[in-house]
Parts: sequence; C-alpha cells; structure tokens
Amino acid sequence: METIMYLIRHGETEWNQIRRIQGHSDIALNELGVRQAEQVADRFLGETIHAFYSSDLSRARDTAAKIAGNFQSSVSTRTTLRERCYGEWEGLTYEEIRERFENQDEASCGIETFEDMQRRAVAAMTEIAGSHPGEAIVVVSHGGLINSFLHYVTVGEQGTGITRIDNTGITIFRYVDRRWEVLSVNDTDHLKA
Repeated sequence: METIMYLIRHGETEWNQIRRIQGHSDIALNELGVRQAEQVADRFLGETIHAFYSSDLSRARDTAAKIAGNFQSSVSTRTTLRERCYGEWEGLTYEEIRERFENQDEASCGIETFEDMQRRAVAAMTEIAGSHPGEAIVVVSHGGLINSFLHYVTVGEQGTGITRIDNTGITIFRYVDRRWEVLSVNDTDHLKA
C-alpha cells in the first residue's frame, strides 16, 4: 500500500527575508509567513489527510498547525525534522560568515554535516511514512532538510545545490514497497491566488 507524503517548507520568517542563517534557531513566521501558511492550509481544503507532522521549531510547527486546524487535527512534532544545524553560523548573513570564518572549516564551527542531515531526513521520512500505509500525510519541515531528502530520492538529479524550495512550497512523494518516488517538486500555485 502506498503512502502519499506532502512535504512542505515552512512560511517565511524575517531571517529568510534578510538571508540570515536560521538552522536550529527558533525564528517565528513573519506577517507574510503567516499569510503563506494560511494559503497553503487552504490548498488542502477538500483533501483527505490522515496525519500531520512537523519540525518542533515554531516556523514549521505554526505552518503545520494552520493546515491541521482545517481538519480539527493536531500536529505531531519531531526534532528529527529540523533544519541542518549551522552551529556558530546561525544568526549571521552569508557576508558575515565569509568575514568571520574565512579560514575555518564547517566542522570547527559546529556545523552538522550534509551527510548526517540527509541520514536524519531519510530515517525520519521513512519512519513516518511506514507508520501510515495507504494514507496521505502532511509533513512541514525546512528547505535544507527537504532538499537533502529530494537529493537522496532522486540520486542527486534534484535537491541540494540544484532545486529551490520556496516558503510553503509543496513537494509530493509516494512511498511504496519501501521505495520513494517523487511526484512533484516545489508546488507554489497556492501563493498565486
């Protein structure tokens, strides 16, 4: 039996807008992000969704709560759905990182490796999908984590360094016979209304 997973990036935050690294920092949705969350929630009206999951960070949790609210349902949070940990880079812009850390590698700055984040993403998605055979589920997470999972499923044809995942962009996966398949990537039609 197949599981359909709607994997959604959270709505916009002030740090997204000014290109400040968020990582595990708990930054709230801004005004536009709240509107985006409402728009993506409306996108699911009339759909059958069986469960809702999100990262425990408020920007993802609040986006998921808007969607789940239309179904009078709760959201199950997972730390494993968090964005990549950026250690000492969190809270900085890319320009500030270049200035402060030009001679330091990522490991010395406490940054989670891409491989570790990707393993975490694959394990989390597979565990969640495996708990919902024959159902449709919504998972709200973060751009970096979603792209790392997309990279894994497509064996590098899409995802990190290739694909842009917009705020509240919906990427749809099918999980069947312990295999993942991509159905669509970064659908933002709900934002055009």
